[in-house]
Amino acid sequence: MAHVEDVVADLARHRSRLNRSSTAERVADILRDSIIEGAFPPGARLSEEAISEGLGVSRNTLREAFRLLGHERLLDHRLNRGVFVRLPSVEDVSDLYTMRRVLEGAAVRRKASRQALALIEEAVRDAERAAAQGDWQGVGTANIRYHQALVGLHGSPRLDEAMRQLLAELRLVFHVMDNPRAFHEPFIERNRALLALLTTGRAEEAAAYLDDYFDEAERLLIHAYQPNG
Repeated sequence: MAHVEDVVADLARHRSRLNRSSTAERVADILRDSIIEGAFPPGARLSEEAISEGLGVSRNTLREAFRLLGHERLLDHRLNRGVFVRLPSVEDVSDLYTMRRVLEGAAVRRKASRQALALIEEAVRDAERAAAQGDWQGVGTANIRYHQALVGLHGSPRLDEAMRQLLAELRLVFHVMDNPRAFHEPFIERNRALLALLTTGRAEEAAAYLDDYFDEAERLLIHAYQPNG
């Protein structure tokens, strides 16, 4: 995993996403995307000076972005210490999976278009390629994109946005796994199996399969939070 300082230095490449009408929301989008990609681990301190310089934005704009991400439970503001990436609690894990069962469970019951299935297939292939290269962070990122694509079956921008926030928080949870390969590898095959059910229009089977899938993932993550997990 890249060091936080390297990630911050790389933020300059995102300046094209910002323009004169830029708002703190756009800065928050960029930082959230970095969290989703696994670039900022829990506990990392975010430097106002380095990030504002990297993105070419004012400190006030950055502070507002930090505030927005704090409301999304992605950042912690610690008095006289600064802003840190948050580690979700075990209670958060259970709540995240409750939300996932609602959002994704309903999504897989919908009729999937060819375009939607193509996005899901692309995410599966990306995970398979990353696994072949031993890039387990890349597998995690592809898995995030897979589940974002599942919620995309709703065709709802509001649900898409809710899912992006949820998945950013979930990505922070993934950092508790000492062995990312052991966690992510079995779900590559599970993702392809779920895709096969969707492709053949077996919606109720897909929903039941996804329930079992979530039960296993939640169990593994909660176990990792235990002292001897």
